[in-house]
Amino acid sequence: MAPPSKSRRFARPSTKKKSSSPSSGKKKLTAAERERSTRPLREDLVLQACLEAYALVRHEGRLSDRALDFTLRRKANLYSSERRAVAERVYALLRRQRTVDFLLSRAHPRFDSVDATRQDVLRLATSRVLHGEPLADVARTSSLAPGDAQALSALPQAAAALEALPEKKRFPIAASLPDFLAERFLALYGKDAARAAEAMNERAPLTVRANLLKEDRDALAKRLAAAEVESKPTALSPMGLHLETRLNVFALECFREGFLEIQDEGSQLLGMLVDAPPTRVVDACAGAGGKTLQLAAQMKNRGDLHALDIDERRMEDLKKRARRAGVHNVRAQLIPAEGPEVDTALEALVGKADRVLVDAPCSGTGTFRRKPDARYRLTPEDLEIHAARQKALLERFSRMVKPGGRLIYGTCSVLREENEAVVEDFLARHPEYSVRPVAELLGAELGAKLGPGPFLRLAPHTHGTDGFFAAVLVRAK
Repeated sequence: MAPPSKSRRFARPSTKKKSSSPSSGKKKLTAAERERSTRPLREDLVLQACLEAYALVRHEGRLSDRALDFTLRRKANLYSSERRAVAERVYALLRRQRTVDFLLSRAHPRFDSVDATRQDVLRLATSRVLHGEPLADVARTSSLAPGDAQALSALPQAAAALEALPEKKRFPIAASLPDFLAERFLALYGKDAARAAEAMNERAPLTVRANLLKEDRDALAKRLAAAEVESKPTALSPMGLHLETRLNVFALECFREGFLEIQDEGSQLLGMLVDAPPTRVVDACAGAGGKTLQLAAQMKNRGDLHALDIDERRMEDLKKRARRAGVHNVRAQLIPAEGPEVDTALEALVGKADRVLVDAPCSGTGTFRRKPDARYRLTPEDLEIHAARQKALLERFSRMVKPGGRLIYGTCSVLREENEAVVEDFLARHPEYSVRPVAELLGAELGAKLGPGPFLRLAPHTHGTDGFFAAVLVRAK
């Protein structure tokens, strides 16, 4: 059998220790924190917390971020290094869940028959080996029964069995994707599908956006450096920084004072495409307002920025974030979710907006790095529902665009049926709209980095960002 290609290396457990941290940056620590950071992990406490959080996700259906938050709030005795270890191990397992279960089904002769907790202990141990921790260390610190520890030694043979499968059977398991999503990845990315899936299963960087109402990226980097937080500029967005020091961003003084917002670089590029003038702009699916605040900075706090959403809680979050960021041109409006009341609520804006951003709810297939459990919740029927909703939203909010204005459609999905297909459907019914190539708006230099075609299409394996799609549609005058 030929050795596995580079794109397949995640299918084979590694014997080399690989850091799960994105950086070796240092945070200023108190004496007590320095003492704690040098202590070895209390593996029994870490394992118990991992088991509790993982069970909430996989056995009770909770969202991963909420499950971890709930678990760690109850584990006040854990050191910060132990809390990080819990989060990293749970997320790592969720990203490789299908791969791990396949390997254990081959390496452990009775895996399906052991009790649920023992299965989860084995899963966590296997994931650690798969992600590069030495097998002997994992076996020693995982509270494994002797027979279960022997299963870890059989993982290389199980990985070889996975490599030997035909491509169509191997790829969904190695990529840790449901079959229907694996089919779409293969159709979308072709020979790069394995690389695309591998990148989706890596840890995402921690990226922030400088609040340009207060200072530019370079000034923010200096401010962070003064707080002993290392950062590096994002490659595509002129306002983004990757934080290389692991820390709680919300505890930073510069966050509390509104100098930065947590926002993926791809999301920042989507906001840049709006190119919001200081007139009338609509953020039609504003959510908690990450891109709303970016648009406010583009508008230099002038004009009217209408932020619309159906979720009252998120609207309240947006208002709090706007106050922190020093934004005062936002008009937050809670709108009905469905029915004729929606048209009534939006009537005053019909034909009045220079820009309308529809960052539509979607499958989230572009954010699997951050929300790894989302792939296991998604069904083909969900995709059909998403696409129908996206078409309806684009139709509804397009009524606000004035002649000569622009309609910007975006998703955090990589799937064609939520992206190009939705735009094609809209254009077929609205000949008064035409596509404006994104390179014309972002400039030739940045456009060349983004790739060919009139649309913005980003993915972790090509751009290092989350997966995003965007189209800019111009209404004829």
